[in-house]
Amino acid sequence: MRSWIAGVLMCLPLSVMAQVQLDGPITAGLFATDKKEFKEGERVLLRSEPTIVEQRQIPARLGSKFGVRFSLRGKTEGDEPLTFMYLTPTIVTPDGMHHDRAEVLQRIVPHTQHEIMAYEFTESHEVVTGTWRFLVFQGSRKLLEEHFEVQ
Repeated sequence: MRSWIAGVLMCLPLSVMAQVQLDGPITAGLFATDKKEFKEGERVLLRSEPTIVEQRQIPARLGSKFGVRFSLRGKTEGDEPLTFMYLTPTIVTPDGMHHDRAEVLQRIVPHTQHEIMAYEFTESHEVVTGTWRFLVFQGSRKLLEEHFEVQ
């Protein structure tokens, strides 16, 4: 019986066996900064373990940086990457293009303590009020989903 189970496990694709899992609490909200006024193109520079003020109401202004911090267990080198999906109210770029989603592939680094998915308003056309949804997938498997109200 044991050899049969071992044989089946050896036939499974590696991606089926090496799936990460959420580990511990998810922190979601606004990244803390002392700076109050930002110019277009400016970014918030934060230390490696930024403070996140847990809230779902996000101020609609340049410099607002918001998102989630979470931990994963079962990470190994070469795992299927994470997909960070941002579902947004319609953003109209200066060239007239309409965008309501963005996807970023994030390589899994086994020895990092936390993963961070964030969005920062650096250009005035990005500051759009409404519901912003952040989703994290590994392949087709959803790991988390958080909602923010930008107002």
